[in-house]
Order: sequence, then C-alpha cells, then structure tokens
Amino acid sequence: MIISQSLKDQSKEVKHLISAFLVVLNIGYFTGITFVDDTTDQSPEGIEENYLGNESDEAAMEMKFKKSKQEILNIVHTHMLSISVIFFLTGILVSKTSVNSILRKILMIEPFLSILLTFGGIYLLWSGIIWMKYVVMVSGIAMTFAFIGALIVIFKSMYFSK
Repeated sequence: MIISQSLKDQSKEVKHLISAFLVVLNIGYFTGITFVDDTTDQSPEGIEENYLGNESDEAAMEMKFKKSKQEILNIVHTHMLSISVIFFLTGILVSKTSVNSILRKILMIEPFLSILLTFGGIYLLWSGIIWMKYVVMVSGIAMTFAFIGALIVIFKSMYFSK
C-alpha cells in the first residue's frame, strides 16, 4: 500500500500516478491563484473591495457589491472543505518523504492554519473587522508557499532521492 512505504520506494507506475495527480492539482491551484489576482489585484484594498464592495467609490473602474451572507458562507464553506482535502492528500505524500522532520511537520500542518486564517479572516473581514484583510493576504501567501514547498519535497523524494 502506498501509505506504508516512502515515496522513493514506490513503483514507477505509482510515481507516475502521483505525478499526474500533482501536475493537475498544481494547474488547478494556480488557476485559483490567477482568479484571486484578477479579483483582488493581490492587495489588501483589493481583498477588502472584493468582499465588501466599492459602491461608494465613484472613480472605480468596475462596480463591485458587498457579498451577501449566503455568498460569503458558500465561499468559506466550499474553499475550506476542498482546500483541506488538497492539503490532507499532499500532507500524506509529504509524510512519506525523507525531508527533515521539522520541515515535514511544517509542510503538513501549516496549510491547515492558513486555511483557518484565510477563510476565517474573509468571514471576519466581511463581518466588519477590516484589518483582517492583512491576515487574509499573509495567510494566503503562506498557504501558497507551503503548497509549492510540498510539491518540491514530494517530487524530489520520488525522483531524486537515493
């Protein structure tokens, strides 16, 4: 079974399966990051505007409205569930690498903290705690770096470990 062995000891077929999964996951993840960039301009003000609207800004190039309670709950709910599964699966794969145990623990656990801070922060921002836009931005960046780090560690372990 895949979970009982290190990644470097997997058969070529299993390594190809994991690689195909991670390539598709990578494309999906970074498509989402592109969407975030398009909707927030990767700035705290853009994050705030995306969830709270910009109706009072007469100079806005694009009119945005505050998300409804149903919209914000749907965003938080679906993202927390789906991204948790992504990081659970990558965490299992990271757990089967031979990387330093501290780095391995960080890459396995940090994303879940970032999920809570990012999407909890979005809800709190929407609720009126405006400074949460900074928490959302920093935790989203940390989540992305953890994702990239996990991919590097997994691929390195599968193809470049002795």
